[in-house]
Amino acid sequence: MGLYIGIEILFTPVFGLKFMPAPISVIIPTLNSAPQLQRCLGALGEAIIDGLLTEVIFSDGGSTDDTSQIAEGVGAEFLSSPKGRGNQMAAAAAVARGEWLLFLHSDSVLGRDWQEAVMRHLSNKDKAAYFRLQFDDYSVAARTVAGWGNFRARAFGLPYGDQGLLISQRLYNSVGGFPAIPLMEDVAMAKKLKGKLTALPARIETSAEKYRSGGWVKRSVINGGILAQYLAGTDPARLADKYYR
Repeated sequence: MGLYIGIEILFTPVFGLKFMPAPISVIIPTLNSAPQLQRCLGALGEAIIDGLLTEVIFSDGGSTDDTSQIAEGVGAEFLSSPKGRGNQMAAAAAVARGEWLLFLHSDSVLGRDWQEAVMRHLSNKDKAAYFRLQFDDYSVAARTVAGWGNFRARAFGLPYGDQGLLISQRLYNSVGGFPAIPLMEDVAMAKKLKGKLTALPARIETSAEKYRSGGWVKRSVINGGILAQYLAGTDPARLADKYYR
């Protein structure tokens, strides 16, 4: 736990005592996410000090690492739910206290300019928002894949979950929340929010590990194929079997 001492000092006075009124609940679906959480949580520090966040919820799908201890150490809520990001995020949203929900992947890190962009958006409860994607890799392949992701989100209204999602409780509930499906929950939500999504002028950096280990071209082709099949009506359970193999 030594790596998390700095975060613990910063978080515990706010989340441990729960005395500061704030508009946003941060929801992070986790599954053996301990190695990524330090950077993810560290980017939230200034917003805690400024009173923008009311709580952080780890919605966990069955971790066997130190994820629960990290939650306890920083004063975040640890919620167990059936495995699958859709299930996990829906479970956390059901108990969140904030007027707004900010969904983040555990391996994603908000950029330095995120807080100002979010604060400007809070007056628009009828629009959800996402961040501009970049990877923790500065190769041409990484920039190309991130560029395509940002174009897809902007042109077709289909941001992926690693771009984050900021949405008011009111709008989230009105569209029925995240579906309980094992894959493509982010695209399903984007479809529900058609015409109600906007890009924030702020970056989010996500891990490129899956691309580095699987190959940038191969992983991109697989992701594109899964997306096309989902949009064509293929059962998400079948797609999940193929994707995780």
